[in-house]
Amino acid sequence: MSDSTVTGPDGHRDEVAVPRTVTGRGAGGARALRDRVRRPRRPRLWFEILLIGASYWTYSLIRNAVPEQKHAALRNADAVWWLEHHLGIAVEATVNHAADSVGWLIIGMNYYYATLHFVITIAVLVWLYRRHPERYAPIRLVLFATTGVALAGYYLFPLAPPRLMRGGHFIDTVMVHQTWGSMASGDLKHMSNQYAAMPSMHIGWSLWCGLTVFALASVPWARVLGLAYPALTLLVIVSTANHFWLDAVGGVLCLAFGVGVARLWYGGWPQVPRAVLGSGAGQPAVQGPGQPA
Repeated sequence: MSDSTVTGPDGHRDEVAVPRTVTGRGAGGARALRDRVRRPRRPRLWFEILLIGASYWTYSLIRNAVPEQKHAALRNADAVWWLEHHLGIAVEATVNHAADSVGWLIIGMNYYYATLHFVITIAVLVWLYRRHPERYAPIRLVLFATTGVALAGYYLFPLAPPRLMRGGHFIDTVMVHQTWGSMASGDLKHMSNQYAAMPSMHIGWSLWCGLTVFALASVPWARVLGLAYPALTLLVIVSTANHFWLDAVGGVLCLAFGVGVARLWYGGWPQVPRAVLGSGAGQPAVQGPGQPA
């Protein structure tokens, strides 16, 4: 409420209460609060550690709690394989056998698949936090929204990876070469949903990492590595028979959804590309403690 002066019939001036919505202050206050919540700000380390830890735990819990639906997953794998044949892109088995024929190469790819997915994503988050704190929140939101929508894909479209499908003639390179620490082999395979191949978050996360580094890195070789990382990841997921090409397309679509969410939250089309995609990478940035922009 706010006070306003009115003049009565007898000429006496009185103070009356007027709702803020009439004066416009309430609406302005609501807009200011919304803008303040949406405005990217310097992240707090303790909060980010808790948030990332809790988010990954929740993601793993939900992903692995989704009913495996083995028969539906195998049936969907047959459908995807049929579709890829009709599109003329069903060459995963050829790539899989060619990579498996080089022992050191396929073993390296197995460990790449099992470890870098997490290591590089965390490394990019840390780099963002240290070097580009003003862009951290929007880019982090892209990652979280991408991962969140992927969970819906796991539930709505259970999919067996090529290595587990019937009659696909794929080599399960993880089992053949006994990749230590892989969630797809040994006792660890019972801790992870083996029928959640669509969409591929190896592609969704690696593309997020690659585009972020390409947009914000100041040295050319780092930008080249940023683009090379998702391309190499695509080769790895197919060579190890963990994903179809179309799983990678699903990962790209999830990332596009994440970018859309961040743009909507942080103010729409003209404002967010500078924060999310780093089109202002050449401009001065808010510096982290003791770090260059």
